[in-house]
Amino acid sequence: MEITILGSGTSVPHPQRASPSVAIFIDDQFLLMDIGPGTVRQLTIADLKHEDIDYVCISHFHPDHTADLIHFIFATRHPPVLSTRKPFTIIGPKGLNHFLTLLKKPYGNWLDLPDGLMEIEELNTGEKDKKEFDKFKIRSAPLNHTPDSIGLRIEDNSGRSIVYSGDTGYCDEIVDLARDADLLILESSFPDGQEIEGHLTPSQAGEIATRSGARRLLLTHFYPECLKTDIEKQCRKTYQGELILATDLMSLSV
Repeated sequence: MEITILGSGTSVPHPQRASPSVAIFIDDQFLLMDIGPGTVRQLTIADLKHEDIDYVCISHFHPDHTADLIHFIFATRHPPVLSTRKPFTIIGPKGLNHFLTLLKKPYGNWLDLPDGLMEIEELNTGEKDKKEFDKFKIRSAPLNHTPDSIGLRIEDNSGRSIVYSGDTGYCDEIVDLARDADLLILESSFPDGQEIEGHLTPSQAGEIATRSGARRLLLTHFYPECLKTDIEKQCRKTYQGELILATDLMSLSV
């Protein structure tokens, strides 16, 4: 599996960090984990095409993780794209269908797509869930952020795994979901000593990685308060494995 960080920031505008989104490639399958504002443009900067995306996976419905669904769907209507666009799937928490229906209301039919082009798959928000596809499977678990927040574990057919937290506070569910993951992508929103309910600090993220036995830890979703501190030093209080601090457009293999 190959990944590219499209956005390592948050809802707070930052000149070097776009809102959350991660591209994952499994053989010929292109998955997008969250689609915060500016993601479609970030794709072009990374020399990737929005029309090649096979799956958009949503962790929860906050604007900084979903706002570019509007741009993505509207861009898909561009006639040269629409004429050759293969079907794609949006995967997200229970309530995704309703969310998309409400999202379309202000735009009339400008976000309508031909029948069968966009499929919707919902994952349970009250307990663990699982979906299987041709080249991979997804396991999910409810996390400590909002009632509709889920973490996602992507496993390819060889058993390699990437776990993506979206937003979460410290909880046993993310530890369990990340058990022995090849790559654990965790948010690291605020520094130690400035904890906010429903988010992680670097040392909390490190403790999750240590408890889960994850082979590598990638921290992302940095608010300005966290960027002003020594993120690695704080994480090293609780984690001694391979640590990566996300930057926009960085790529790595799993």
